[in-house]
Amino acid sequence: MKKIYSILAGLLLTASVFAQAPQKMSYQAVIRNTSNALITSTPVGMQISVLQGSLTGTAVYVETQTPSTNANGLVSVEIGGGTVVSGNFSTINWANGPYFIKTETDPTGGTAYTITGTNELMSVPYALNAANANVGGFTHYLGEAFNGGIIYYLYKGSDGLEHGLIVALTESTPLAWQTTGTLVNANRTEDGAYNTALMTGSSAAAYIATLGTGWYLPSVDELGLLFYNRYSAQKGLRLGGNTLLQWNSLTAWYWSSSEYDASYAFRYSFLDGVADQNIKTTACYVRAVRAF
Repeated sequence: MKKIYSILAGLLLTASVFAQAPQKMSYQAVIRNTSNALITSTPVGMQISVLQGSLTGTAVYVETQTPSTNANGLVSVEIGGGTVVSGNFSTINWANGPYFIKTETDPTGGTAYTITGTNELMSVPYALNAANANVGGFTHYLGEAFNGGIIYYLYKGSDGLEHGLIVALTESTPLAWQTTGTLVNANRTEDGAYNTALMTGSSAAAYIATLGTGWYLPSVDELGLLFYNRYSAQKGLRLGGNTLLQWNSLTAWYWSSSEYDASYAFRYSFLDGVADQNIKTTACYVRAVRAF
């Protein structure tokens, strides 16, 4: 079966709320063929739908795009910036979720879509929700020093309360995900706390444990959110004289807690925003996060 692995969705609002321009959010995915080989440096045709309610819910917005994959098989698009098939992205009421992003892809660049993937938006994008649902009253802000770290992601949950993710003020030198390749089923892309609790024989997890209750190794999606909100995180870290995120080196890789298989786990490059699978015994930087 051909498949698409979605790295992250709903990360960036690129249009001004005040300019009446269509709002957008960034979406990235790694595309593979039937042999599990990456489809690299190739134009692909994509149809992107925002589904409401469930994996098979009503499509409230549909668009098409023709982006190209990079050398790592990664494709990057801005949902809301394509050719509209139906709906209006700027009028979606994000408070009426849950919402799901469905992608249909033609690896030859046409409209014969043979690769399909659907992923839930695990939280309402903060800026989109504030703009479209007129949700106000946020106490916290991106880049705020809070609860031992810096807030880098904010949203309002179904409970009507604000929640978010916090990045730690310091990090470890490069450590291994695991000293030997052992499958632990830490396979959630969105739940780093769940994954970290399963990690055994891990110098990365051992470092996280020294930080105290509530800290965990972020999932690949949580690392993606951190990369795309790096502006706010770095400003907050720099203001407090804390350890900045790595970014200007080919070695600026951070481990996620998301496992690929017995031998590999996902890591994320803060140089160019690419996720890949790497051998668990490889040493990468380790930065903890916590949720509130």
